[in-house]
Order: sequence, then structure tokens, then C-alpha cells
Amino acid sequence: MSADQIIVTGASRGIGAAIAVELADRGFSIVGLSRGGQTAAGRGIACDITDENAVRRAFEDIAATGPIAGLVNNAGLHLSSPSAELPSDEYEQVMTLNATSVMIASREAYPHLKAAGGGTIVNMGSFFDKLGVPSNLAYCASKAAVAAITRCLAVEWAGDKIQVLNIAPGYVATDLNRDFLARDRVQAYLQQRIPTGEPGKAADVAQLVGALLAAKIPFLTGETIYLDGGQGMNH
Repeated sequence: MSADQIIVTGASRGIGAAIAVELADRGFSIVGLSRGGQTAAGRGIACDITDENAVRRAFEDIAATGPIAGLVNNAGLHLSSPSAELPSDEYEQVMTLNATSVMIASREAYPHLKAAGGGTIVNMGSFFDKLGVPSNLAYCASKAAVAAITRCLAVEWAGDKIQVLNIAPGYVATDLNRDFLARDRVQAYLQQRIPTGEPGKAADVAQLVGALLAAKIPFLTGETIYLDGGQGMNH
């Protein structure tokens, strides 16, 4: 393996798979973490990213094969319920996978990135972090938490030459939501609301992740970068 190992969580499908392929095409050595151990590119490791002991062991195993240069916290979950009926366990499930796991993976990556002389962590947020979306309280809260985690880690770890960034996509078409986005009503709404005219593609997100990891701009850290075709600012 090369010295530039990048860990991608949720690398088996959707945006995570596109990120793994994009980074591999750019010459990075990819290690994809998923529950089943599948990855769209590179080496796959089975790991429940909500299990901090499993994450710690996985990162130690990866570091034993070469330095870790970066981490992409992509794995996530989207469940929706009316807020007045939102079960606490559903809320906790979304928060645990979408936000707590970002903290766990970043924390466990930290000593390895520091030992390598620095690196980059890219978190996957959502433009829902700044919107009030009916029936999406848990998801919106979890993605707002990801942005806050990004800012805190960026400030705290800048002295160790570790930059932390948050990408906040809008609607992105993947195999997970293709049927929903294909509905006539949804298409009509998005064509009206997205200035660029249609949802993004997983490749759009992957290209941005690849560009950020390749560019290594140390002065760019702590920021949330919105990738939503202008929808979040459209009045």
C-alpha cells in the first residue's frame, strides 16, 4: 500500500462507493469500512462504526500496514417521523450513526493522523443542517451536530496539522433514493427549487472530496461547504 491510506466509512454503496472509486482513481490507497466489509474500491473491512472498540481495532490494523493520511466520515442514516410522534429510540439511532460515529471515528483516527504528521478528515453533513424540515427533526439535528463537531475538531487539532472539513450536500441521486426522486411530484418540486435544475450526482460529491484531499490546503479548515445546486440559498 502507498503511504496515503484514506479510510472511507459506508464505502459499499451510494455516495460512499462513489467516493471510494474517485479516491482510488486519484491514486490513494482506500480502506472501506462497512458492516459487511464490502467496498466499491480498495480494501474492505467489516466494522460497525458505532462500536468504538471495533473502530479502534480497525484503525490499528490499518495503521499497521502504513500511515493513515485521511478519513472520510460518510456512513449515515435517514429516518423520518412527525416530531410529535418521534420515538426516542429512532432519534437516538439517527444521532448515533450520523453524529456520534463521526466523533468516534475522528477520535480514533487522531493519533494515527498526528503520528503521520497531519492529514485531512472530511465529514459528510447535509444542507438540512440549516433548514427546518417537517418530519426530519432527528436527521436535521444530527447533521447540525456534524457541522459543530467539524468546527471544534478543526480548531483543536489545527496545531497537529489536521484539517477537518464538512461537505453538506443537497438532494443527490443514488441507488438508495432513486425511486423517491423519480416521482413526478418530487421532480417538479426540485426543478423549481434547485437553481441548477436537478438533483446532484454521487460523482459530484466524490469529486469534491477528492479535490479537497488532493489539494491539501491547510488554511481551509472547520468550514461547511454546501453542495446543493444553490437550493439552500434560493428564496
